[in-house]
Amino acid sequence: MTNQDTPAPTRLEEEGEIAADYLEELLDIADLDGDIDLGVEHGRAAVEIVSEEAPGSLDRLVGEDGEVLDALQELTRLAVQARTGERSRLMLDVAGFRARQREALEKVAAEAVEHVKSSGESVALDAMNPYQRKIVHDWVAAAGLVSDSEGVEPARRVVIRPA
Repeated sequence: MTNQDTPAPTRLEEEGEIAADYLEELLDIADLDGDIDLGVEHGRAAVEIVSEEAPGSLDRLVGEDGEVLDALQELTRLAVQARTGERSRLMLDVAGFRARQREALEKVAAEAVEHVKSSGESVALDAMNPYQRKIVHDWVAAAGLVSDSEGVEPARRVVIRPA
C-alpha cells in the first residue's frame, strides 16, 4: 500500500494522537502504568487512560471529585493547541471516571425531569462544573423540557423548568 492509499487522519484523530503522545510521556514521568484509548465522540476527540493491571493506580490522575482530571485535560488541550495552533475541545477520561460521572448525572437529571413533569414546578440542582451542566442540559433537552444555568462559578447550577 502506498501513502496515497492511506487516508489522512481527520483533525480530531490528529488531536487524539498528539494527546496520546503527551499523556504517554506524562505516564512515563510519573512512573504509572496505563494504556491510551483513542476515539471520537460527540464531535470531539476522546482520549482515555486505562489500566487493566492496576486501575486504582490511576486514581492520582483523577483526584477528589475529578479536579486533577480537569486540570490534566486542560494541560492536554494546551499541548494539542501548541502543536496544531487551534483550540482543542478533546475530552479526557481516566479509568472510566467521567463515564461513571455521566451515568450518575443522567440519573439525577432523569429524576429531576420526572419531578418537573409531575409537579409543574422548576427544580434547581446542586452546583456543577461546565462539563456536568452540559450533560444535564442535553438530558433535559432530550426530555422536552427547558434548562438554564444560573449563578456564578463555582456555585453555578442548572435549573430545570417546564417547557
